[in-house]
Amino acid sequence: MTRALLVIDVQKDFCPGGALAVEEGDVIVPGINALMTDFPAVLLTQDWHPAGHSSFATSHEGKSPFDLIDMSYGPQVLWPDHCIQGSLGAQFHPDLTVDRADLILRKGYNPDIDSYSAFFENDHTTPTGLEGYLRTRGIDDLTLVGLATDFCVNFSAVDAAKLGFKVTVRSDLCRGIDLGGSMQAALESMAEAQVIIT
Repeated sequence: MTRALLVIDVQKDFCPGGALAVEEGDVIVPGINALMTDFPAVLLTQDWHPAGHSSFATSHEGKSPFDLIDMSYGPQVLWPDHCIQGSLGAQFHPDLTVDRADLILRKGYNPDIDSYSAFFENDHTTPTGLEGYLRTRGIDDLTLVGLATDFCVNFSAVDAAKLGFKVTVRSDLCRGIDLGGSMQAALESMAEAQVIIT
């Protein structure tokens, strides 16, 4: 086995009506489900924040969602409260074929640091354990889909490529936030890391 589909954060809070909704975030679900049958392994990531997480604007007096602050590990966008552990918003989209997943990786549960990437927290050094899981299963070829293109998909794809995995991002099965030009920056970052974008 060498190939896996990595489905990034297809959760209620990132879909229309959610706390941090990505436009058309739900439109990609049927295509993702269909693609799962093409892969011997399917992995899901799930944003999983404790209440009062340091990346929430409500945790910083006088700050608003989408403000940028400096944290100990670098710049951090402040988000609306989202994907709180055990909440409805943290659940996967109800139409996503969750039962097909070999692994569900939860990230962002450290209250002091955000975690966009499926491989590292936002300090870019603290691992999630996903690399080791993939290596022990002999998986070296990843296709990424999900939400959002310019944050969690981008960071996951770039980290995977830097770790030596072959990485493809199916742009038709992703949707982005596009916060202040973040989509263009993400596309450039992925291209620089030699991520294949289809």
